[in-house]
Amino acid sequence: MKNLYKIVVFVIVILIQIKSEAQTESPAPKQAKSVLLLGGFAHIGNGTVIENSAIGFVGGKLTLVADARTIKLQANAFDTTINIHGKHVYPGFIAPNSTLGLIEIDAVKASDDQAEVGSYTPHVRSIIAYNTESKITTTVRSNGVLMAQVTPRGNVISGTSSVVQLDAWNWEDAAYKLDDGIHVNWHKMYNSWTGKPNEKYQDGVNELKRFFTDASAYSKEKNYSTKNLRFESMRGLFDGKQTLFIHTNFSKEIIDAIYCFKEIGVKKMVIVGGYDAWLVADLLKDNNVAVMLKRVHDLPSGEDEDVYFPYKMAKKLFDLGVLFCLENSGDMEAMGTRNLPFYAGTTVAYGLNKEEALKLITLNTAKILEIDSTCGSIEPGKDATFFISTGDALDMRTNNVEQAYIQGRNIDLENHQKQLYKKYSGKYLNK
Repeated sequence: MKNLYKIVVFVIVILIQIKSEAQTESPAPKQAKSVLLLGGFAHIGNGTVIENSAIGFVGGKLTLVADARTIKLQANAFDTTINIHGKHVYPGFIAPNSTLGLIEIDAVKASDDQAEVGSYTPHVRSIIAYNTESKITTTVRSNGVLMAQVTPRGNVISGTSSVVQLDAWNWEDAAYKLDDGIHVNWHKMYNSWTGKPNEKYQDGVNELKRFFTDASAYSKEKNYSTKNLRFESMRGLFDGKQTLFIHTNFSKEIIDAIYCFKEIGVKKMVIVGGYDAWLVADLLKDNNVAVMLKRVHDLPSGEDEDVYFPYKMAKKLFDLGVLFCLENSGDMEAMGTRNLPFYAGTTVAYGLNKEEALKLITLNTAKILEIDSTCGSIEPGKDATFFISTGDALDMRTNNVEQAYIQGRNIDLENHQKQLYKKYSGKYLNK
C-alpha cells in the first residue's frame, strides 16, 4: 500500500510539472492587415525558385507571388511591406505519419495517447487526443514544420489519422483535414529479430482480409438498426473519401498488401515505410500508390547492403517516377520531427536536386494527403503558410527560422528550449 501511495504521488508531481511547464505561447490572431514581402529568395515548393520575390497575402491567403523585378505595384497596395532581401522563403514543412501532440514523455503513461487497446480499432480517432499544449510542437515549428498528419500507433488497424496545423487553442481549431485515412500495420513475413519466416503470416493476412471484406459488404448498405462503429469508420475507404495507409517495408509484403486491398475494393492506398518500394516501382505506379518513405537517417536493413543505402533510397524512387514524401517514424519520433528538413537535405547530398528534395516535405506530402489545393507550395490562392529563414532551411548549419506564418497568422516562434538557452547563456556568458 505504501509503495502504491509513493507511485501515485510521483505521477501527480510529474503531471503538475508538465502542466506548470506547458506551452505559454498563445496562438496568433487572424491576419488583419495585408502584408507584402519583398526581395526574398523564394523556394516555391513546386521546383520553381524566384530569386527576388514579391509575396503578398491578405486574409490568410496568398494573393501575389511574382518576381519583384517584373511587376508594378501602387504604393498603398498593401498595408505592410517588409524587406527580406537575401533571406529564404519556404512553404511550411508537413510532417506525415507523426505522433506530434499524441505523446509528450515516454515514461509517463498519462502523457502517451498514441495507441488504443485492441487489435482492430479503425474507429479510434487520433484527432480527439491531439494536445495543442505540447511543448514539442513549438520546438518543431522553430525548424519550419508547420503542419502534421497526426497518426495513431500499434495494433493491426491502428485507427484514423487527421491533418492539423500547428498553431491552435484546441484540436477543433487545429484540425485541417479530419479523418483523412485509416492506418493498417501489414503482417510481417519474417521475424524482425531472428530473420526466420513468420509461420502465422498467412493466417494473419487471411484474418485481416476477412475483416476488410466484411467492412466492404457493410459499406454497401446505408441504414442499419444497429451500427457497427468499426465498419462505419471504414466507409470512406470504399467510396474514395479516405485513404488506406499501409505500414510495411519489404517488397513481397507490399505486393501482397496492394493486391489484397485492391481485390476487396479499397479505392486509395499509400505505402508507409516502403524500404523496398523501389523494387516494385511499376506496381506502385500502375495502381497509383504513393509512398511515405521511412526515415532516411537509419541503418540498412540487410547485412550485406551498402551502409549509405537509406540515404540513397529517395534518389532511386525519384528516378523511377514514384510519387513519394519523407516521414519520420521510429524512436523519439515526436521530438525528432524537428529533423525532417535535414532528412531532405541528406537526400540532396546523395543525388537529389535541392528543389526536388524540398518537395518531399512540402508539395509531395500535400499531394499524398490530398491537401495540395490549399497548401504545400507558395502559390496564389493557397493558404499563406510559409516561413522565412536567414539560410538554407535543409541544412542544419544554416537553418534559422526568423518568422513563420500559418494561414496568414504571424506565429510566435518562442519555445522552452530557446528560453533555457537564453537563461543559461545569461548565467555563464555574462560572467
